Amino acid sequence: MVFLSTQFRPVDEAERFRRLLASVAPGEVSYVTIEEGPFSSQIRSQVDAGSTQLGLVAGLHGDLAPLAGDYLTDVSELLRRLGERRWPPDYLELARTGTDRSWYVPWATASYVLAAHADALEHLPPGADADSLTYDQFLDWAIAARKANGNRPVLGLPAGPQGLLHRFTQGYLLPSFTGGQITTFRSAEAVTAWEYLRELWANCNRSSTTYGFMQEPLESGEVLMAWDHVVRLVEAPERDPDNWRMLPSPRGPHGLGYMAVVAGLAIPRGSTDPDLAERTIDVLCRPDTQVELLRSNGFFPAVDATIPDDLPPAITLEADAVRRQQEAEDSLLSLPPVGLGDREGEVTKVFQDTFRSIVLDGDPIRPTLDRQAGILQSILDELRVPCWAPDPPADRCEVA
Repeated sequence: MVFLSTQFRPVDEAERFRRLLASVAPGEVSYVTIEEGPFSSQIRSQVDAGSTQLGLVAGLHGDLAPLAGDYLTDVSELLRRLGERRWPPDYLELARTGTDRSWYVPWATASYVLAAHADALEHLPPGADADSLTYDQFLDWAIAARKANGNRPVLGLPAGPQGLLHRFTQGYLLPSFTGGQITTFRSAEAVTAWEYLRELWANCNRSSTTYGFMQEPLESGEVLMAWDHVVRLVEAPERDPDNWRMLPSPRGPHGLGYMAVVAGLAIPRGSTDPDLAERTIDVLCRPDTQVELLRSNGFFPAVDATIPDDLPPAITLEADAVRRQQEAEDSLLSLPPVGLGDREGEVTKVFQDTFRSIVLDGDPIRPTLDRQAGILQSILDELRVPCWAPDPPADRCEVA
């Protein structure tokens, strides 16, 4: 059975996953990786032609959601049979893609967290809980740490050419301050959020505009606290894990906005072997298999799984921070853009250009948001796609 996936495309990641798959697969399964654009077109063309050559597929929510209904098989009954695995309700809601049926099985997840060295933790504001920070406390912490370090900022953000700072604004800052990502893009609360980011940036290491993977400046001691994707933080505490903490992201007026990168397993219509596909989903979603995936490829379990003590220390630390984000009473799940295909880069550029104009160049916030909102809306108008979390579902996504 051919198992087509957008995940683990680098050679070393693919080989590690193939070894894991071979150890648990209930039959002969061939794991084939592919980029997101061809992934969608290949599934669509095979199903439309009535000649599906695939048995099982995997991708992020944004890869799978546009295929729901016409190109994927309803897996609601399979999820009911596996219900004791205890997926987070938010993930099960995503798998329904706004319908009353489930189109994929949540498989694995990644997220973004804060990393901090013990030397930075000494400067937490009085009364602040590192595991439950507000954005105001986070700013006060950055200011205090800077002053204690001879006025040299010790906070770093991944604002380099390969950095993921746009995910911070999309999935953390704006949802926490405004409750949305797209529909609230130019709101009064968004103005407040960008005012905040200006002030936070004034307390960031100036080399942040060159940072791609924050584990590198953290490991060198150039910065002592940072926000980034879990995979891009994991090497920092390797030599001295006792002096590191991984923390949930801060919360704002609308709660703890966080971005979940959710991968799912789906069965294409006309699957070559739906029975083997279901049995493969079963074994890949067992808690022990998901822990092995965490150990081998750094993606966290989507089911309720006990994280063992023998994992690399950084992964253990990250797992706790990710769990705290998910389980916070005021958590607000955000997603990377859904259904944009190869035009996602244009939406990413809107957020990058907004950051550059407001924070780096000091342009006025309101006119900048109005201008970038127009660009964003023109892209959405051409694509005619619905909104994605945390924005409310709608047939057409529109900037308010």
